[in-house]
Amino acid sequence: MLRRILLTALAAGLLSGLAAFVLQQARVVPLIRQAEIYETRAALTQTAVAHAQHHPDGVAEETAPAEEDWEPAPGLERLGYTLMTDLLAGVGFGLILAGTFVLYEVAGGRIDARRGVLWGLSGFVVFAAAPALGLPPEPPGSAAAALGDRQVWWIATAAATALGLGLTIFSKVLSLRVLGVAALLVPHLIGAPHPVDEAGSVPATLAADFAIASLATAAAFWAVLGGLGGWVYHRLGMPEPVTSR
Repeated sequence: MLRRILLTALAAGLLSGLAAFVLQQARVVPLIRQAEIYETRAALTQTAVAHAQHHPDGVAEETAPAEEDWEPAPGLERLGYTLMTDLLAGVGFGLILAGTFVLYEVAGGRIDARRGVLWGLSGFVVFAAAPALGLPPEPPGSAAAALGDRQVWWIATAAATALGLGLTIFSKVLSLRVLGVAALLVPHLIGAPHPVDEAGSVPATLAADFAIASLATAAAFWAVLGGLGGWVYHRLGMPEPVTSR
C-alpha cells in the first residue's frame, strides 16, 4: 500500500507540477512582471518623498546601503527555483490526495481517473477556491494584512472547508450535514484579515487578472493531479493477470 501511495504521488505530482509550471509561465508570470514594475515605481516614489522630508535643503547624508532580502536572479535561476517548487508542491499534494484515495477505498469506494478528477477538484476548492473568497491571490505590490494573520486564516479556512465538504457529501446524518454547512460558512462569516489604511501600488484590473489566472492555473493543476492520480492508483491496484504454465 505504501508503494502504491508513493508511486501515485510521484507520477501524478511530477506531471501536474510540470503542467502548472507551463501554465504559470504562460499566464501568471507575465502579470507578475507587470506588477513588479508598479511595485518598483511605488518604492522609488516613497524613497524620494522620504528623502525630501528629511532633507528639504536637498543635501543628502551618507547612509549604509540597506540589506535586501535574497531572491532568485531573473532568468534561468528563477525558472529553476519555480520549477522545483511546482514539482515539490505537486508531489506533496499528491501524497495528500493518495492518502484520501486509501481512506475512500477502505470505506468501500472505488477510485479511477474520472473519480480522481472529482477528488482533485475538491482539493482545488479546499486549498484554492475557498481561501480565495477572503484572500484572493495577490500580485507583488498589493496591500496585505500581516503575514501571520493571513496564514492562520488560510489554514483555518482550508481545514474547515475540508471538514465541511466531507460531512456534507459523505455523511448520511442530517445533523452532521448541517454541521458541515456551518463549517463551510464560519471562516467567511468571521472574515479574512485585510489592511486598514494601506493602498497597494497595483491597478485593480491587473490584480483581478492575476487572481483569475492564478485560480485557473490552480484548477488545471488539481484536475490533472486528480485525474492522473486516480488513473495511476487504479492501475497499481489491479490484480496481475494469471499466466498458465
